[in-house]
Amino acid sequence: MDALVSTEWLATAIADPDVRIADCTWFLPTEDRDAAAEYAQAHIPGAVFLDLAEIVDTDAAAPMMLPPREKFVSRLSRLGIGDGTRIILYDQSPHHTAARGWTMLRSFGITDVALLDGGLAKWRAEGRPVISEAAPPKARHLTPPTQGALIRTLADMKDIVANGSEQILDARSPSRFAGAEPEPRPGVTPGHIPGSINLPYTRFFKDDGTWKRGAELAQIFADDGIDLDRPTVATCGSGVTASVIAFAGHLLGREIAIYDGSWAEWGADSTTPKETGQ
Repeated sequence: MDALVSTEWLATAIADPDVRIADCTWFLPTEDRDAAAEYAQAHIPGAVFLDLAEIVDTDAAAPMMLPPREKFVSRLSRLGIGDGTRIILYDQSPHHTAARGWTMLRSFGITDVALLDGGLAKWRAEGRPVISEAAPPKARHLTPPTQGALIRTLADMKDIVANGSEQILDARSPSRFAGAEPEPRPGVTPGHIPGSINLPYTRFFKDDGTWKRGAELAQIFADDGIDLDRPTVATCGSGVTASVIAFAGHLLGREIAIYDGSWAEWGADSTTPKETGQ
């Protein structure tokens, strides 16, 4: 299975017994939208709701950090996502949050996972079926082979800034990167990690919400002087849209790490250096 599948592919494979579909829609706390309610109103037949806001480490200071292994296994197993399944993720968020679900699964070593190109919007635009009812999924055994793959911690990032060992790509908007607007979370200083490059996640998509591919995708990195043959880590506000950069790199055959705490952690830490401007 490719890492990015089309709506046509899913329409053909949707009834396959090993296929599991998950809606990974998530919205910023400042947005007046309820992801769970929108899933309940309309979702792809057979899809479960993978609640990115709930499957987190509640003991961490930063808001969206990856959960402990036990919590991850419990939540995914209950959703019927387990060993021997092919997992298709989609969303209906402007932040393309299915990529965060992909990062989460990959960090635990689950690699048979793909994103639906264009998400729910493309599926519906083509007149494909959606439903509101949701039958409880049958629980399935899950054995994640790893934990923390391609994830960077605060300590890792301090070392990277000090020695320049990895390129740092920031997926936030130019104004947030520059520190020109207040941060949405209290206690977080505006700005960016010193030495980082602003690469807004919105640049990776066509007007219809599908992913750019091939040479067009590679050019986005090249335009900012980013060498994907070098070690690279992506960051953002809370580790969500950074996952878009990581997935884009994966489409080009490169593995990009994620700073899980991202600016919510770095910007709130009084010991970290911060820069403003472009």
